[in-house]
Amino acid sequence: MEKKQRKRLSDIVEQNIQTITDIEQAAHDARTPVDKIADRIAAFCGSMTFLWVHCIWFFGWLFINWFPPFKTSLRFDPPPFGILTLVVSLEAIFLSTFILISQNRQQKLADQRNHLDLQINLLAEQESSHIITMLNTLLHHHGIQVDDDDTMALQSQTNATKMAASLENISPNES
Repeated sequence: MEKKQRKRLSDIVEQNIQTITDIEQAAHDARTPVDKIADRIAAFCGSMTFLWVHCIWFFGWLFINWFPPFKTSLRFDPPPFGILTLVVSLEAIFLSTFILISQNRQQKLADQRNHLDLQINLLAEQESSHIITMLNTLLHHHGIQVDDDDTMALQSQTNATKMAASLENISPNES
């Protein structure tokens, strides 16, 4: 019996993992071409390769334009490095835009997951309240008296709106 129960539990866990995978794949497939580009750029910007490329680029730029071994005629951006400043500023503008596009898409997906979690939690709470009511009915039918205040309180469904308002009133304001 225990082995059969573990198999069923294992099947449920596997089914849940597949559901999560399907949701993630659907979100991944729904990305627009701009989202895909932004995600690739954001992923590259967060890599060590990006850091090393920039270290080599800056060192090379400074070496060519600042250090004495190079002839003055080879220097294309002498100190204070106006061209380098322009290029780095433009790069920062574009990179931050791509990163924000990627983060906004990820935030939208996170918001959708939060809404799904809330829906499932509300449904689970309603199911639990209904199960407690059915259990109390069975207990009373068999003559077993349970006059527990906690059980009676849990039997009624929670008003999520009222609970959210209560939590908002006790949470410290972040002003």
